[in-house]
Amino acid sequence: MAVTKSAKIIGKFTFKRGVHPPHRKKFSEDAGIRAVTLLAGSTVVVPMVQHIGAPNKPTVEKKQEVTAGQEIGSSEAFVSAPVHSPVNGVVQNVTAMNHPLGRKVLSVVISVGEQQPDQQQWKQFPADFDAQKYDSETIINATRQAGVVGQGGAAFPTAVKLKPNPEKPVDTILVNGCECEPYLTSDHRLMIEAPGPIVAGLQLAMRAAGATKGIIAIEDNKPDAINSILSCIKDTNQIQLAICKTKYPQGGEKQLINAVLKRVVPTGGLPLDVQVVVSNVGTLSSLAWAVVENRPVTQRIVTVTGAGVKSPGNFRVPVGMMLSDLLEQAGGLTDDAEKVLLGGPMMGPSTPTLDVPILKGTSGITVLTSGDIKRQQATACVRCGRCVDYCPLKLVPTRIAHAVKARDIEMALDYDLLACMECGCCSYVCPAQIPLLQYLRAGKQFARDIKK
Repeated sequence: MAVTKSAKIIGKFTFKRGVHPPHRKKFSEDAGIRAVTLLAGSTVVVPMVQHIGAPNKPTVEKKQEVTAGQEIGSSEAFVSAPVHSPVNGVVQNVTAMNHPLGRKVLSVVISVGEQQPDQQQWKQFPADFDAQKYDSETIINATRQAGVVGQGGAAFPTAVKLKPNPEKPVDTILVNGCECEPYLTSDHRLMIEAPGPIVAGLQLAMRAAGATKGIIAIEDNKPDAINSILSCIKDTNQIQLAICKTKYPQGGEKQLINAVLKRVVPTGGLPLDVQVVVSNVGTLSSLAWAVVENRPVTQRIVTVTGAGVKSPGNFRVPVGMMLSDLLEQAGGLTDDAEKVLLGGPMMGPSTPTLDVPILKGTSGITVLTSGDIKRQQATACVRCGRCVDYCPLKLVPTRIAHAVKARDIEMALDYDLLACMECGCCSYVCPAQIPLLQYLRAGKQFARDIKK
């Protein structure tokens, strides 16, 4: 498919370094978004931790009846986002349950009731929408109350990100529609099927943050998504579309800012330091519905993909639905399925159990078969320098890994361990098969434990 010519397109961009893993998006890129159905009597588990920041405290009790959209957990902390029931039902328990992070987290367990509301209206945005009707405070309050967080993976509370800071004014909202992670297609399908709420969310985010420019960035391997967004912004002011070359990790905040705006976020800094806020397309869609219809985040789009699942696709999923139930909606696992990843193969961790819930930040589930997995023994570092050459942040992963192995966290921090974005490029290019990403993740956990 050819991209439509338009004055809204401002060029083709990329960043230095990075890698080109196989896309493997054919499993689900042409699969339209399907709504899943929760059976009466089934269970959803809503963790109180689904974002960066302070955990929520449950606001409901065992045996209490709840309705879809009702707040069931909140916090007074500034960096936090409340959680809501995705269903009508009854609270079975408030207890510690398995969490995708690999530990038990305080959660509200809900038994799904017989009658559920129709929540299928999510594509067509109100025709009379006008972002100018909403002021910054209204937008930010609605975003916080709805529990909107980043849906690209980081899950940072969006209201905090958009709140104006007089010392660091924002001039640009940069929208991440790149979806550079192999296999995943949830953002791709959202841009094709429901561009209206994305563009409306961008306009509201610009109003909230005081930005004068909005740029939607999409990789050039998604021409259908590009055309869909173009058709939606053709009559808008101050919004442009940036086409980016397909490369991993093009969707990383710092890489995207550098590619499109030629600004460099300082080590240890934030996009705010260069007058930018970056937001994912799914996040902006949720923001728009939150502001215009007071709709909390109780559903999200999840890609279920890979050769290890029988019917790959993109699903609109209640937050809290169990991973095992979602896989059943995708036809179940194949006989040779061997590893389930929470996300894509570059950054997604594997899960030892299917008894975990879908979170607000769960963008995809990738199921690999025994044929996809090559088990190779790690050997000694050959000092080739490839991990350094390909690291998009210009770190020295092998030195950081050696420091972590030696439990010398101070040395690892001196080599900017905490700046690592965990993209996995170093592990991908290492000829010695050293699991560098795992060492860096472990080092970060050691550093957090020491700080505590």
